[in-house]
Amino acid sequence: MSRPSETPSGRKHASPNGAKKEKPRKKRSFLKTFFLGILFLLLLAGAAVSVFVAVYLRDISKDLPTTTEMLAHKANVASVIYDRNGERVARLFTENRQPVELRDISPWIIKAALAAEDSSFYQHGGIRLLSIARAFIENVVNRGVKQGGSTITQQLARNLFLSQERTIERKAKEIILSFRMEQLFTKDRLMEMYMNTIYFGHGAWGVDTAARTYFGKPSSEVTLPEAAILAGLIAAPGRYSPLSNFENAKMRQRYVLERLVTLGWITEEERDAAYAEELVFKHVPNKVQEFNRAPYFVSHILFNELLPKYGPDLVYSGGMEIHTTLDLKMQEAAEKAMKGLKSQGAIVGMDPETGEVLAMVGGHDFAKSKFNRATQAFRQPGSGFKPIVYAAAFESGLMPTDHFLDMKIEYPKKGPNESTWKPENYGKRFHGEVTLEYALVHSLNTVAVRLIDHVGAKNILNVTRNLGITSPHVPADLSLALGSASITPLEMAIVFSAFANNGKTVLPLMIREVRSGNGDVLETRAPVSTRGISQESAIVLRSVLLDAVRTGTGTRARLKDRETFGKTGTTNDYSDAWFLGGVPGLVAVVYAGNDDHKPLGKKGATGGVISAPVWKAFVEEAVKDRDLPTKFTVPSEAKVEPVKICRKTGFRAIPGCSAVTVYLPKGNSPRAKCPVHGGDMYAASTDPNAPQLILVHNDSKTYTSSGMYSDASALQPPTAAGPVKVTTPQGPSGAVAPGELVYTDPSPATEVEEKYQKLLKQYGITN
Repeated sequence: MSRPSETPSGRKHASPNGAKKEKPRKKRSFLKTFFLGILFLLLLAGAAVSVFVAVYLRDISKDLPTTTEMLAHKANVASVIYDRNGERVARLFTENRQPVELRDISPWIIKAALAAEDSSFYQHGGIRLLSIARAFIENVVNRGVKQGGSTITQQLARNLFLSQERTIERKAKEIILSFRMEQLFTKDRLMEMYMNTIYFGHGAWGVDTAARTYFGKPSSEVTLPEAAILAGLIAAPGRYSPLSNFENAKMRQRYVLERLVTLGWITEEERDAAYAEELVFKHVPNKVQEFNRAPYFVSHILFNELLPKYGPDLVYSGGMEIHTTLDLKMQEAAEKAMKGLKSQGAIVGMDPETGEVLAMVGGHDFAKSKFNRATQAFRQPGSGFKPIVYAAAFESGLMPTDHFLDMKIEYPKKGPNESTWKPENYGKRFHGEVTLEYALVHSLNTVAVRLIDHVGAKNILNVTRNLGITSPHVPADLSLALGSASITPLEMAIVFSAFANNGKTVLPLMIREVRSGNGDVLETRAPVSTRGISQESAIVLRSVLLDAVRTGTGTRARLKDRETFGKTGTTNDYSDAWFLGGVPGLVAVVYAGNDDHKPLGKKGATGGVISAPVWKAFVEEAVKDRDLPTKFTVPSEAKVEPVKICRKTGFRAIPGCSAVTVYLPKGNSPRAKCPVHGGDMYAASTDPNAPQLILVHNDSKTYTSSGMYSDASALQPPTAAGPVKVTTPQGPSGAVAPGELVYTDPSPATEVEEKYQKLLKQYGITN
């Protein structure tokens, strides 16, 4: 009979053969050892992986920004150029961005962005593990990075500090930075940074620029349907742009609105109403070349002042504020007037007292031609240069009442083809003996040549420099009388400002103040002027140029309601036409000419015909609704007096004279009345201040051969214009005749265009 296998005491009995069962113990021991080994290997592998991951993370973290750098980081912010009244002229940027605080962003934008991109943003710690795992599986299946699963924090980290390449390493860096950023910044600060960083398409960086770009309003005013459009752009701005893919944009808008309903942030009724609402798009220009209301002016200050001093990073990404002298209303008037020129050309408007440039147009279309004809076109001003010659003459003691001959004159020429140089008047007519007032008003070439002979070309050149012309292309010879110098319109504006402001040479001023992105003042600039010519000479000259507009070559520029002075300028072959002048408070220069120097037209294509009407159109519009005086002010200390003179004789006018009131130096003006038109001949002959006839070069012989006098060297009053005194040249003339008068363009438009492109590359603005 069998026995129980265990006694009540619990002892085990041996098997029938008496052997112990040891095999189960060995099996359990083996399994235990095996599993312990596996565990050890797993721990070892885990440690190895941990070491590898730690080393890997350490290595890839070397290139990541430090905590200090992350705290100090600032996104690229557009710099803004303002006009004198605080109006925006241009934005300079690599990324067109205008940062705003979170409180100034519509709550609908925040909700829509969260719904579309990361609804649990305010709950997670920077990453969403499930999203990352899902994206990882998707990427493994597709053998490449196809899905991101990025949170808003990750997107921000990528946009601020990383590239957009889709690699595992970049993703790892993104996660590291996300954890760091969550520790450094509050959630609201991260959201604010995100909304100011992301790209919305069409050149709009940041939500405020996007709101203005698409809807023409600040981000604070964006409505729910508009917010859903903007939030939909974040994923793919090109694909979902309402300006180029409206159907796609509406589809994406619907998705965002559905997400808002799912999250319980809006009702279905609000969703339907928002989707059905008709949207009005503005498409505010955002590209640099589009958002620039004065491209020639902006280009000039960029390459001549801002970029050389501050560098491209600060100028294009530092959020600078550049306050300029430009007046946008005047600029618009200049742009409008420019359309009156069939050729290329330039318009410059300047405050004559301060030198502030108020308007600058350098051509018809900056997009087609970067050549700034206001500052880079060295052109011959023709008769527009004559006022400089007369200024030097008045500085030397001559007066508008003095007489010169308007007759043929010849000078020995050093050129190989001709033995003499023979200047001629426009129309090839001569007027005999004339006053300087008449000669300037009617732009007589031979008188201007005689003036240079009398005063000296070097003295003319000195006055030219004193009046602010720095161009190296100013010959010191008689051809200056015909305007053979090559000068820019901006330089000529400086010269005529001196005539308007009683003799001061102003330094062109275009920038008033520059501020950093933090609002710190980096620099301020104030007007600078020096004495160019005496007050008396400037006032006398201006009074004659007033008559040039009233009765001379500049009548087409006359403004009815205010004093207007000016001078026309035309080159011999009609390739350049000018009008230069001013009214109280404003000096303007209009230049017209083709870049290839082809004539503007046949005979008659003069500055008075082509440029003067454009000048008038600009100035009339520019002075509208402005508190500017209508008459020029003569300082009380200026030693001049207004005198009504006879245009023909220079004596004091009486009934029967062609009379004009000009300013003359006190104590030096004629006392006698015009003897030719009824005045007392004896009084005129004994007048110590009687006009004098100045003879130069071979004028004595010319005067004698005219048949009026037998011996001009022994002339006694009366002369053809009454009892004027006669001054003959003492010794041989020191005048230098010009060589071959062949114009060579010192700054061809094509070369300037090439230089512009080189500058863009030099400053890293383009590749």
